[in-house]
Amino acid sequence: MPLPWTLHGDGKTVGAHEIVLPGERLSWPRTIGLGAQHVVAMFGATFLVPLLTGFPPATTLLFSGVGTLLFLVITGNRLPSYLGSSFAFIVPIVAATKAHGMPSALFGILITGVLLALVGLVVIATGTRWIDGLMPPVVAGAIVALIGFNLAPAAKNNFMQAPVTALVTLAAVILCTVFFRGMLGRLSIFLGVAVGYAFAVATGQVKFDAVAKAPWVGLPPFTLPANPFTEPAATWGILPAFLPVVLVLIAENVGHIRGVAQLTDPSVNRVTGRALFADGVATTIAGFLGGSGTTTYGENIGVMAATRVYSTAAYWVAGTVAVLLGLSPKVGAIINTIPAGVLGGVTTALYGLIGVIGVKIWLDNRVDFSKPKNQFTAATALIIGIGDFTLNLGQLTFNGIALGAIAAIVVYHVMNAIARVRGTD
Repeated sequence: MPLPWTLHGDGKTVGAHEIVLPGERLSWPRTIGLGAQHVVAMFGATFLVPLLTGFPPATTLLFSGVGTLLFLVITGNRLPSYLGSSFAFIVPIVAATKAHGMPSALFGILITGVLLALVGLVVIATGTRWIDGLMPPVVAGAIVALIGFNLAPAAKNNFMQAPVTALVTLAAVILCTVFFRGMLGRLSIFLGVAVGYAFAVATGQVKFDAVAKAPWVGLPPFTLPANPFTEPAATWGILPAFLPVVLVLIAENVGHIRGVAQLTDPSVNRVTGRALFADGVATTIAGFLGGSGTTTYGENIGVMAATRVYSTAAYWVAGTVAVLLGLSPKVGAIINTIPAGVLGGVTTALYGLIGVIGVKIWLDNRVDFSKPKNQFTAATALIIGIGDFTLNLGQLTFNGIALGAIAAIVVYHVMNAIARVRGTD
């Protein structure tokens, strides 16, 4: 691995038309500061996932940091990315946990990680062209959008538990986005949670008894996945709900890698297979010991775009800090005190943004919705996902996200094939 990094210029400044490449770094004090920025950027979204799914926050943070460090090693220190908790896992985790408990959800996460790692190996051998064929923009956008919109009822349930607190949080998220510039503007979710939390504390909604009892240093709780040989319904039966997550993780990773490559070096695209494999390995490890699945984070890519510093050195700092936070039960206890009203406010915006990201994929790729194959692909998938259609086949349960993702792929490719044969496209 190409270590150590070469110093960029004098290590103190970045010219107006310069960028700090992945193999470069600024002075170590500045690099550590940038690493701290990446921790703050990922923190708001990463701790929300365990709060919304009932997973231990400290365990999730620990494996987020471990996953990031593994990602840097596996990609040969060439790809600056942070692996945070993926929101694509929320629905299947909640469904599996409600039906069979946390070990069932962990089995789904583990298998998702294994499948993603296998996809990474295939991409290393064959390239990414087949991914573009399987998931053209109209399909990828529909799958991402339906995941966000499928979560709307969960946001509503939390919102209605404390409407005033939720409204304060939501307003803070929206106003921070337009009021602040640069880094602070990109941290609107984190700032909104902070404002909502402060309001909840001031109005007596937060109790700190568990925080006072939690030690500063200690191992987080670890949980093993369910045994597929003794609990088939809790393992194989829940897998259909997790399989669409693999498609989302592929789309997210590929999209983020292309974004970094566009701004740094086109050769970065060559490590796409390694990146998918690395995220798969990180997700597998997390699922085996009690953490949530991971994905590359757009929030941290936004920080790099704002600072023009793409040094992987900053991510080594961020990953290390995340590991240290995960080894502090007190940090996990503080995160667990965030009340439902705050979660309801922030997720009202956040889940909607996930849906809008899917729409953005359509816009960025200029998807032509005058074509029936694109119309029906998006329309069918979205209604199935938003309506949360469910299909039970023996021990297998297909939820709205699974059925919507399947519909998006099948409808597009069937209509496209028929239209080509009939000349009706």
